[in-house]
Amino acid sequence: MIAGKNIDQIKVGDMAEFAKTITETDIYLYAGITGDFNPAHVNEIYAKNTFFKTRIAHGMLTAGLISAIIANQLPGPGTIYLKQDLSFLAPVHIGDTITGRVEVMELIPDKNRVRLKTTCSNQDGVIVISGEGLVSTPKASKS
Repeated sequence: MIAGKNIDQIKVGDMAEFAKTITETDIYLYAGITGDFNPAHVNEIYAKNTFFKTRIAHGMLTAGLISAIIANQLPGPGTIYLKQDLSFLAPVHIGDTITGRVEVMELIPDKNRVRLKTTCSNQDGVIVISGEGLVSTPKASKS
């Protein structure tokens, strides 16, 4: 069984990243899965008349990169996501390459919790999402 890092294997400052180029297909699949068909995401004619002048990706689609890092890398498989605060700072456009980043801010060993700084930035280094997460790490395996 694959298990992520338990709290004893993590230290403040540990970090992990994951990058993905956001495609039109990603946006339509996300809309279909969630039911969020806001025309700002799926209707170019509508979007041309918005503040952004073109379609933008769903904020939560972009935030999903943070979840991928937590699930697959840090702490990894078996981690339980407890809380996430997000600020959406800039739009994500089709073709943007977004890098999610998770960094350990605090360990709370008595509760088996890890506080994480979470960000997503685009290919130009612009932070598009900033936030803080709280997770419960996998339990240490008994030998």
